[in-house]
Amino acid sequence: MKDVLIIGGGFAGVWSAAGVVRAAREAGSAGDELRVTLVSGGDDLVIRPRLYEDAPEGMRVALDRVLGPIGVRRITATVTGIDTEAHTVRAVGRTGEELDLAYDKLVLAAGSQLVRPDFPGSQEVFDVDTLPAAAALDNHLRRLPEQAPSQGRYTAVVVGAGFTGLEIATALGQRLQAIADRQGAVEDVRVVLVDRADVVGPELGPGPRPTIDDAIDELKIERRLGVTVASATRQDVTLSDGEVIPAATVVWTAGMAASPLTAHIPGERDRLGRLSVDAHLQVIGVPDVYAAGDTALAPAEDGHTTTQSCQHALPMGKFAGHNVAAELLGEPLLPFTPDPYVTCLDLGPAGAVFTEGWDRKIALTGEEAKTLKQNINALWIYPPLDDPEQILAQAGRFSNG
Repeated sequence: MKDVLIIGGGFAGVWSAAGVVRAAREAGSAGDELRVTLVSGGDDLVIRPRLYEDAPEGMRVALDRVLGPIGVRRITATVTGIDTEAHTVRAVGRTGEELDLAYDKLVLAAGSQLVRPDFPGSQEVFDVDTLPAAAALDNHLRRLPEQAPSQGRYTAVVVGAGFTGLEIATALGQRLQAIADRQGAVEDVRVVLVDRADVVGPELGPGPRPTIDDAIDELKIERRLGVTVASATRQDVTLSDGEVIPAATVVWTAGMAASPLTAHIPGERDRLGRLSVDAHLQVIGVPDVYAAGDTALAPAEDGHTTTQSCQHALPMGKFAGHNVAAELLGEPLLPFTPDPYVTCLDLGPAGAVFTEGWDRKIALTGEEAKTLKQNINALWIYPPLDDPEQILAQAGRFSNG
């Protein structure tokens, strides 16, 4: 029996597991020798791209409804160490038991995490990086009417004007207005967007920026650019230029890094901690280890490399799973070939913007782009549930299209 061990229960991990099973079943009796185990700290596939939305508690799918029907063993545990020479993984189970898991092939798909700030009062800051964090923010917003009236009770400061920051900032005004309306305090709602850069969406480039700026103006979101947060309390935020903004809500979105587990793999890593992988998603220089999703820096089209996004995580998982099985079965490996690069940024009540290519040329805006974004978020990124044939068929569709 050959053991394939997958670390991570996100998009890349789930589709890696399904990819292994699909390739093994296509191999017939030879595939019966492959045993697939997925280790994850939770019981759910969190639909992380939706955590900026209202009611985030529902943005999840039970892992057992995807993995169970295709025969993948699931272990709920926190991985604490990886020994690539011994081909073992150490973990701590839900009840505190220590686990030693052996593998013949390993897929590290442990995702990424927010880089937390360390300024005075940073413990008062919210984020939408994880389901518990997004739920805590949602609960805080719903309880704002219980606070004593104050100048900043319905003010939200969003730190970071990148992809996540823009999506949460453009959504927060509407969420706060619905809450404040119960007390006739809609006029008190205020959203302030803060970034060190002198433009919004610096990593998105100049292509979609006019559309983004128009949306920010339409939604009356204030900009504070070229500054960052110096300190925060439960009542206000002090910026690096000395400005004090009364605000009961601060949301941090600035900075992402790959899972710290990448440091356990003796491979080359980029500034985000992602492991360099080859065209087949094998970690360069580390036998029997693959990486997929936000832990991997993979070659993409036209000399570019992958981004930390579900757009790349889903197909990377499928390719990694297929190639792990193919290597064990002596079959040809498939080079990772992602779809042409696109972005779709939600702009709240102002619609959305959809771009094509690495230069991000605008293809759709307004309601057309909004409908596309809603289809992506609510339909297309969800895996089939309970039906092994549909799950495995989807695992064989390497394109997101």
